[in-house]
Order: sequence, then C-alpha cells, then structure tokens
Amino acid sequence: MRIVAGQFRELTQEDLAFARQIGCAGITINKPDFDSPAWVDFLKSQFRAAAGPRPKRRRWSAMELIQLRSAVEAHGLALDCIEGVPANWLDKAMLGLPGAEAQIEDFQATIRSMGQAGIPVLGYNWIPDGVWRTAKAAHGRGGALVTGYDDALGQRVATGRLPARDEAQMWANWERFITTVLPVAEEAGVRLSLHPDDPPVPVLDGVARIFRSEDSFARAMAFADSPMHGIAFCTGTFAELGTEAMMRALRRFARAGRIHYLHLRSVHGALPRFAEAFIDEGTVDSVAVLRELLDAGFDGFVIDDHVPHLVDDTVWGHRGRAHATGHIAGILRALRATRGGTA
Repeated sequence: MRIVAGQFRELTQEDLAFARQIGCAGITINKPDFDSPAWVDFLKSQFRAAAGPRPKRRRWSAMELIQLRSAVEAHGLALDCIEGVPANWLDKAMLGLPGAEAQIEDFQATIRSMGQAGIPVLGYNWIPDGVWRTAKAAHGRGGALVTGYDDALGQRVATGRLPARDEAQMWANWERFITTVLPVAEEAGVRLSLHPDDPPVPVLDGVARIFRSEDSFARAMAFADSPMHGIAFCTGTFAELGTEAMMRALRRFARAGRIHYLHLRSVHGALPRFAEAFIDEGTVDSVAVLRELLDAGFDGFVIDDHVPHLVDDTVWGHRGRAHATGHIAGILRALRATRGGTA
C-alpha cells in the first residue's frame, strides 16, 4: 500500500516537488484538459515538441501521456492514475444520446494510449451531472471552509438541463459501455476503476444515480468480472450512507481484491444531510479503514480526497492536503510498526 497525492487538475513543477516533499510515492491527475493554457504551458516547459491546443478532440494521444509520465517521474514520482476524462467526453454514452458510439470509440482509443504510455489505472464514474453539493462554503472546524449536502434542497432542483433517465436506462447504458471498453482495457493492461455517485441518492434533477450502494457495486463487479475492472473506493461517499455501510462495503470489496485505490476522507452526518470534515474528525475512522486494508492485503494506493480549505490555502489545497497526507502516513506507519512489516 502506498500513499499518493491526488486530485491535480493542473500541474506545475512546484506541485510535483510538493508531492515529493510530503512523502508521496506518486500522484494522480483528475480529469485533465490537456488543451487548456495551463497544461499546454506545463508540457511545453518539459518538451519542446509538446503538442499545442487541438480544440474539439475527445481522446488523448500516447505521446502526450508519455510526456506527462516522464515529467512526473523526473521528480521521483509515479503517475499512478488518471482519474477520469473530461465530463463532456462521456456524457452522451452515459445518457444514451446520439454520439454515444463515437464517445465510446474515443474512450477506447484513450485506454490504448494509456497502455502504451505505461499508466496503469484510469478512473471513471457514471455521473453525467457530476458531484452535487447544496453548500459550497460552510464553516467547519476553526472556520475552515467545507462543502455540504441537504437532500431536501437537492431534490427541489429541476433544471431540465439533462434528459430524464431512470435506473433501467442508466444501467443499460453502462452495461453497453463496459462491455465494449473492458476488452480493450484487458488488452492494453489498463485497470478501469469505478467511483461511486456523490451524493449516493437515487435520483437528482431527473437523472438516476445507479452506483450508490454496496449492492450496486456488487452488481457492477459481477457483470464486469475482470481484474482490469474494479473500484475507486471513496470512504467519504460510502460514509454518506452511514459508517457501518461504508465499513461493510470496504471489507467486502477489499477482501475480494476489487478495490484498485482508495479516497480517504470523512464527513459529519449522513444522508439526508451531511457536511465534509477534516480527515481526523467526523464519522470515518481512518485507523479502522487502513487496518482493514492491511488485513485484506491491499496492494493499491491511498490518496486524500476533498479537503477543507484552510486559511491562506491554494485552490488545490496544499495546506489541507499536507494535513490529510500526514495523518494517513502517521497512522499507516504506526499500524505497520505493530505488525513488524511493510504491507
């Protein structure tokens, strides 16, 4: 088990140095837009021949991923995972709209590029309308800014922005997708890791959210039963259903070897109302989570996730992430010391 710095949407030399300085073994990148000015500048700073903007594309090339991996490795870090493609690269596939097949073909091409570049994990979700929160800047411990969700407010939202889809439709769309892309992932040697719907409620704004429980993940793992298909297990999202539900799902899927990596964060409360919390408070017991992973022989990686925004912090949250990563590292070191090993 390794600790990795996560959630980078953009990268700088300073970000990579920071990840190394706080003791991380690698990084993950979250839904990068390699055509954005920040990414173009970063890649150009590393490679003279780095590609410039190519508007309207919906896939990544092996060359730019190789360049990215090389830049990360130059800092003594591994590029462990890319957590998802930009949201508009899979929205038609999720909703079963015209253009779905083209998006799936592009996703297959991205998987092949990932394999050629030696990047082992590609995260994905099935949430066309994204993560929802009804409070974006609530006050947590010491006045730190946190997000929260109240389902009574969330269920009032009716934008009509996306076409309504029930559970049967969303499951059919996902089954069509995974049946098509998983063989490509198996051939390319890339693990696809499914993240739960956040918040894990049945429906929001007319669109069913199907990956919201232990049972739904069991169904998904049984349908796509392959070492190349697993779970990006988010303790915070599962804990939004209750701590016991989270630990039960963690135990089941960790012991089955279906968790590829884990987001470790905590919350106060559970549905219908919760707020995000510092990693050392709230309902998630980090010691119990990491002990369970060690007991299961988990050999993936752990990252922090959403962190409270501290005083004078950056957009990415360097201060909050240093706190969370140090918390994880300290617990893991103590647990390993009691076992006399380095699992």
